[in-house]
Amino acid sequence: MNIQAMMKQAQKMQKDMLAAKEEIDSKVFTATSSFVTVNLKGNKEIQDIKINMDQLEKEDIEILQDLITVAINNAMKDIDKETEEKLGKYTQGIPGLF
Repeated sequence: MNIQAMMKQAQKMQKDMLAAKEEIDSKVFTATSSFVTVNLKGNKEIQDIKINMDQLEKEDIEILQDLITVAINNAMKDIDKETEEKLGKYTQGIPGLF
């Protein structure tokens, strides 16, 4: 394989990686923990948090804080999983690339 062909293949792979990353970043991931629902964009930016107040009493604030944390962490795990599924083939052996 000549250098030009290798460069062309590397450029195509870079373009494919960026397209996959843009697709993930634009997707919204939703996670629910009891009466808390969190929506995160693929870039791990919180889009919104919804709390079902019908099920919440004033003494439940500590529980609410824990549920928000769990919901956010679950949504971030979903983002990491999809990122690995879509970009893992490009980043094998390159830790911390994305």
